[in-house]
Amino acid sequence: MILRKILKTANIAGLACGILGMAAAEADAQQRIRWKMGSTYPGSLTQLGTLAKRVDAQIDLVSGGNIQIKFFEPGALVPALEVFDAVAQGSVETAFSTPGYWAGKVPSLQLFAAVPFGPNAGEYLAWFYFGGGKEIFDEIYHKNGIHSVMCGLIAPEASGWFRKEIKSVDDLKGLKMRFFGLGAKVMEKMGVSTQLLAGGDIYPALELGTIDATEFSMPAIDLKLGFHQVAKHYYFPGWHQQSTLFDLMVNKAKWDALSKTQQAQIEAVCGDNIRHGFAEGEAIQFGALKELKEKGVNIHVWPQEILDTLQKAWVEVAAEQAAADADFKRAWESLQNFRKDYATWKEVGYLR
Repeated sequence: MILRKILKTANIAGLACGILGMAAAEADAQQRIRWKMGSTYPGSLTQLGTLAKRVDAQIDLVSGGNIQIKFFEPGALVPALEVFDAVAQGSVETAFSTPGYWAGKVPSLQLFAAVPFGPNAGEYLAWFYFGGGKEIFDEIYHKNGIHSVMCGLIAPEASGWFRKEIKSVDDLKGLKMRFFGLGAKVMEKMGVSTQLLAGGDIYPALELGTIDATEFSMPAIDLKLGFHQVAKHYYFPGWHQQSTLFDLMVNKAKWDALSKTQQAQIEAVCGDNIRHGFAEGEAIQFGALKELKEKGVNIHVWPQEILDTLQKAWVEVAAEQAAADADFKRAWESLQNFRKDYATWKEVGYLR
């Protein structure tokens, strides 16, 4: 009789545990994240695309499968340059891009992508994370229904491919050129007609003569896109992008619905993506430059007088943008103030 009661009690306890276990499993299943990720870069593109695909792979590992963010090629969900609206509206949960692509919608975001004659990678990250940049960044994106996490970084870019050698600023006048971000406004002051094209659209435009020149990224990335086949003059340094940040945009309502742990996991993966992208980018450029030279590309360094002219034009552009947009002014003043303070450390801490 006693044994029967013990067995009965054990069965009830086991059944209760089973029910609780099923409930916990169901709750866990409801909390699992299965998102789609749009992209402005094809997955095969060195760094810009591979960093996006790395988020896909790493978040699955870090979360133990609790979070899956599936990468989709540009155009598979929405066109490359329409992912901002898609994420804001919630038709796509996330997208990998760079804030500078959204100049036409939110001019101030350009300052969180790349700044002409701006900071190197270390200084840029210092301002963003510890100098007030992130707080402004979050406020700007949140007003547009997006929470964004910085998720990649690359060091200096090249400043352009040209069919003909550029010997003076006068040689720039009348050119049609693909150019990104705030640097495009500087080039317009040089008499260049600029347009923003997604990476996959640049080569055909250059080949067909729709544009006369282009900038896009670093040597290892530009080599992959084949610009050397139609333009043989390659210019440095990338005065317009001494460092470039990339972000993972998330629909804000979706982000807010995540647990703190899930948010931290995404932030951890993106933080590691910054480390990976920066280190990889620095490691693969010299090999790419060697290969480009072997393919007959002429590597040029801008003379100081041209750089001085470009920098003077940038000062004008920055003032105009700040006067036209309050958020741009706020972010620009924050960055400028930080750089003035940082110079105290830079001048004594680093070799020149």
